Amino acid sequence: MVAYMRVEDFRQIVRDEIVQRKEEGYDVAEIEEKASKIESMNLSELKALLEALERSPLKPDFPYREPSNLPEIIAERPRRLEKISVKLSDEDLFDKIYGGWLGRCAGCLLGKPVEGLSREQIEVWLNIAGEYPLRDYFPPIQSLPEDAPKWLRDRLLHIDRMFKKTGVGVLRGQINRMARDDDIDYTIINLHVLENYGANFTAMDVGEVWLHLLPYLQVYTAERAAYRNLVNGLQPPETATLMNPYREWIGAQIRADMWGYVAPGNPDLAASLAYRDASLSHVKNGIYGEMFVSAMISAAFTTDIIEDIIEVGLSAIPGKSRLAEAIRDVLAWSREYADWRDTWRRIFEKYGRYHFVHTINNAAIVVMGLLYGGG
Repeated sequence: MVAYMRVEDFRQIVRDEIVQRKEEGYDVAEIEEKASKIESMNLSELKALLEALERSPLKPDFPYREPSNLPEIIAERPRRLEKISVKLSDEDLFDKIYGGWLGRCAGCLLGKPVEGLSREQIEVWLNIAGEYPLRDYFPPIQSLPEDAPKWLRDRLLHIDRMFKKTGVGVLRGQINRMARDDDIDYTIINLHVLENYGANFTAMDVGEVWLHLLPYLQVYTAERAAYRNLVNGLQPPETATLMNPYREWIGAQIRADMWGYVAPGNPDLAASLAYRDASLSHVKNGIYGEMFVSAMISAAFTTDIIEDIIEVGLSAIPGKSRLAEAIRDVLAWSREYADWRDTWRRIFEKYGRYHFVHTINNAAIVVMGLLYGGG
């Protein structure tokens, strides 16, 4: 089933699917050669190319084992996920959950002005403002130097226009509430899922909530593909795979928080809830990212030792997955290097090939931040 789509959008999906299949270990060399003429292909030819990609064989030397169904994921875990005793009063439990929510909002708001910018661009902004390294929210710049790059002028102008239009600021001195963001949308959406369906909700329940409460143009990449597939009558897990080359990107991982909040000390439950949510729109490492983060949040109710929390997260995902390998790499590099910049460099040397909103490189940066920032 293929919904109506502009031919240029279909071309982009085919391009992205080639990249995705290569990352998953499939042999697409012959198809990639045919795709060199993609600009002149009509819709029928593009559909044929996409179907050929779906039939591409897995390379026999691909060293990873990356299932997408829960029983197989559990079988591939390096160790059993055990419950951890939670010794908190009701007041302390509330404080941790509320602190997690506030921290999520604060972190999202901190990064919102620079979403999509590279580390180098962020450093340019801060150096012009005289605020590198950053110690607070991003500052406005009242007077840009003449040689300031165009992208920075455009970004600051856009932020200023949005502030004047909505009254909701994202720069220091302008912040008066949490700005709407899709990352925060999903935390609230998942609370709504639990309130209406309970802990036994299904992936389809999540999909129905999306259709009722989320506008199509306020979901992105894998979520938009899954949304489109829901509207066209598909059900999970097919919603995650049809014409969705973004199925291992960051979208599921940003939806993880609520499952950890409601399962303190029970990372297996947190990861199970995360799996059901993630399987609506993601596969393989896209699913693992949400399971990894939710299990870590669950464990964080029981200990402040960051390495132990990360190990619990690793125990929630297949040990021979690309994501697990990346996390183990960051753990090793953090022991080798005292300066986070050296670990950042190693991450981008090995994992910089992934799209900037892919699960694997983003999870690696999250782990780096936890280790060097002390949680």
